[in-house]
Amino acid sequence: MRANVLQATVEKRGLVFDPRTKLLLLIAMTTFVLGGAGQKSGFGGIVFSAISVILCFLPFLLLLAAKRRKAALRYAILYLAMYVIFIFVTPQTRGILNFFILGTSGIITRFMPSILLGFYVVSSTTVSEFTAAMQKMHISEKIIIPLSVMFRFFPTVGDEFRCINQAMRMRGIVFGGKNMSKMLEYRLVPLLSCSVKIGEELSAAALTRGLGGTVKRTNVCEIGFHMQDWVVFLLCATAYFMLILSKFGVL
Repeated sequence: MRANVLQATVEKRGLVFDPRTKLLLLIAMTTFVLGGAGQKSGFGGIVFSAISVILCFLPFLLLLAAKRRKAALRYAILYLAMYVIFIFVTPQTRGILNFFILGTSGIITRFMPSILLGFYVVSSTTVSEFTAAMQKMHISEKIIIPLSVMFRFFPTVGDEFRCINQAMRMRGIVFGGKNMSKMLEYRLVPLLSCSVKIGEELSAAALTRGLGGTVKRTNVCEIGFHMQDWVVFLLCATAYFMLILSKFGVL
């Protein structure tokens, strides 16, 4: 049986980071790359542009470290292609074509790093590690339980969607086939039904594993900060320190 691309396992994960480090990096990515915090002209703009470049390069390195070489290569090729188009092709176009190229390349270069980093976080973090990290941060179980279910939900729905696609191909319900008009109904309706059922089953599974109980849940997995965690923490702390200096007019 084919392994799920989003399902995290303890074996063969490469370089391991603490879940709290991944969440911090994800917040920094959405702040400086997706949100464009600190982007302005002058020396401060150069500093934040350098921070954004480093953050955009990190998903590639992290995917390589997690032995997701195909995903890392696809990300690097697509991101570099869109970045080159954004820098060199956009100024040479006018009108609707310029609007289309600017919008497409701009959205991809801003959203893609955060999406790939989210993919890395989900695919390299087990539910036990995530739950243990949240408990160490003293997060309420009202938040831990839905997030723990989410970690299982998307990989399971992805498996179901692939199975539905294979079943529809066997029946000739594909683009260009004779039953193309039935694609939406025969693919979307089973997927929605499976999603509701999967959500209920995963919620029940989370509760049977001790989440939501009155007794404090124990965890066999070991989490903690290592050298690689401190390097990422230093990078994020530097970025936010620069942002604070920018708000006070120092940069």
